[in-house]
Amino acid sequence: MKKKVSLKDIAKKVGVSTATVSYVLSKGEESRVSLKVAEKVKKAARELNYRPNQIAKSLKSGKTFTIGLIVADISNPFFAHIARIVEDEAKKLDYTVLFGSCDEKADKSWDLVQFLSNRQVDGFIIAAAEGSEKQIEYLKTNNIPFVLIDRYFPEIESNYVVINNYKAAYKATRRLIQTGNSRIGIIAYASSLHHMRERIRGYKNAMEDGNLEIKEDWVNEIRFSNIKQEVKLAIDNMLLSKNKVDAILFATNTLAVYGLKYIDELNYKIPEDIAIISFDEGEAFDFYYCPLTYVKQPLKGFGENAVKILTDQISDPALKKEQVCLEAELIIRKSCKRG
Repeated sequence: MKKKVSLKDIAKKVGVSTATVSYVLSKGEESRVSLKVAEKVKKAARELNYRPNQIAKSLKSGKTFTIGLIVADISNPFFAHIARIVEDEAKKLDYTVLFGSCDEKADKSWDLVQFLSNRQVDGFIIAAAEGSEKQIEYLKTNNIPFVLIDRYFPEIESNYVVINNYKAAYKATRRLIQTGNSRIGIIAYASSLHHMRERIRGYKNAMEDGNLEIKEDWVNEIRFSNIKQEVKLAIDNMLLSKNKVDAILFATNTLAVYGLKYIDELNYKIPEDIAIISFDEGEAFDFYYCPLTYVKQPLKGFGENAVKILTDQISDPALKKEQVCLEAELIIRKSCKRG
């Protein structure tokens, strides 16, 4: 077995003390070692393929240089893309990211919080599940740095990075109205989470401002645990009843995927028979026969801001809480234009 390279080996190669090597590699530009010597040390470390002892580094700094990321569903392209951005941004700062999916369940989220806490992560980035307020309070009480992403609890002061969900849903609904639709339905999740309530509120206010009636059958809230069947039921309510809609706003890309499959089964054509707008883009949409109009969320902004805020808080817990509200963009394609 090849012997692990030590600071002593680097010192011997360069002709300096072990302490000098330690200063250069641990403190970087703050090592107060001359630039010429520092470059020699770094070059020797690269040539010898030196790998620092992470355990010793953690003991010295009081950090493990790991971040816990908890999302609703890592298989969802929305969260998968955010996770990749978080991972890339964290890597730039020498942090490793540990992932977990809570499947929109508070108890599973709590299990992940405990598991990752036991792994001594330095902080969390969390897409909070419904009913997980006590977990957030637990992190606050125990002074564990965290940032909420995509969703947050207005009644709990915290770091968060979100979009203006009300404005995005309002704008999407207005687009459907402007393109000739007047009987517009929405399919969202049955959730008390603020971001979902804001999307429904944005839809309703846009309809009201357009002097359009909202029938009871047109507002459908789906349980995450029974998406496939309840989306079908919602579409039956909207398309096969006397109060037939001419457009649907899907509040997430997952709901849209299930909805579009069933609409195709019913032999409805988009946009001729029904206009569609969805929140979030999805790779599946790229293969759909009709290019979909969708609300594009700033995934890069989510990831970059979350990592920066969290690592800043890890470095200085006394920093003021940061709340970032980003703007979404409505990408106009053919699925909401009629006639």
